[in-house]
Amino acid sequence: MKLAAIDIGSNAVRCQISSVLNQNGDVIFKKVEYIRYAIRFGEDVFNTGYISDVKIEKFIKLLKAFQLLLDVHDVDHYMICATSAMRSSFNAPEIIERVREEVGVEIDVIDGETEADLINKVIFNYLDERNYLHIDVGGGSTEFNIYVNREKMASHSFEQGSIRHMHNRDSKELWESMREWIETNAKKYHVTRAIGTGGNINKIYDISGKSGGKPIYRKQIEEVASRIAEMSMHDRITKLLLNPDRADVIIPASEIYLSAMKWAKLESMIVPAVGLKDGILHALYERYHPERFVISSIS
Repeated sequence: MKLAAIDIGSNAVRCQISSVLNQNGDVIFKKVEYIRYAIRFGEDVFNTGYISDVKIEKFIKLLKAFQLLLDVHDVDHYMICATSAMRSSFNAPEIIERVREEVGVEIDVIDGETEADLINKVIFNYLDERNYLHIDVGGGSTEFNIYVNREKMASHSFEQGSIRHMHNRDSKELWESMREWIETNAKKYHVTRAIGTGGNINKIYDISGKSGGKPIYRKQIEEVASRIAEMSMHDRITKLLLNPDRADVIIPASEIYLSAMKWAKLESMIVPAVGLKDGILHALYERYHPERFVISSIS
């Protein structure tokens, strides 16, 4: 069986196709194809409220290409989810209708709570007896979740993300709201470690030299962010080999992660390198084949 997840984010669109394997009764998702294209809807939406015609045309072509890829791989089931930028765009309904007519696929624009719930489906596999603050920073929104004994106790989605922050489309009031929510709930639930998801924290983790699921410490995140901030965009791309659409947002994103850890008084974070696309695959499997195998991990 093959499943596909398409994640339409504020910074990039991701498509992943995975085979579902039975490993001694457990479900393993084996990646077959993965494509990431930096569409940057957030730059348009957070500055003008609309997605530009140029990006709409590229988006239609991209989805047609994805549709062909799904056909070639004989994908059994797929799901297409759009997040913050599409939620905030005034012309999103017209784009969704055009995609329906020209490409023949449905886009599900999900709210922050649903986005967090999908990501939580895979985060659960990485939790232990510690009390965790989960921080997921996207281009247009940031989701916070608190886990106690692997059970979600509190959650909140804020319209704050790396692209919004980079373009100064946030406010002191928003930062204060995030700080208040984290400080209140971190104290209430006695959180002891962070768990971070999102492309930027994954890249920071890689640059730090961490591997093997070992935690990264707040000081190390600060050191990597400081090192990157001192580099020109050219050096970030040529020396650190960052994609251009990663090179400019990684510092704004790091400020959100570090602020959240500081407010929660946390010194360490685990970075499992999973995200919305993995949660979508998990949800697809649960929807169509809940009786087949037990999902114990996303690999």
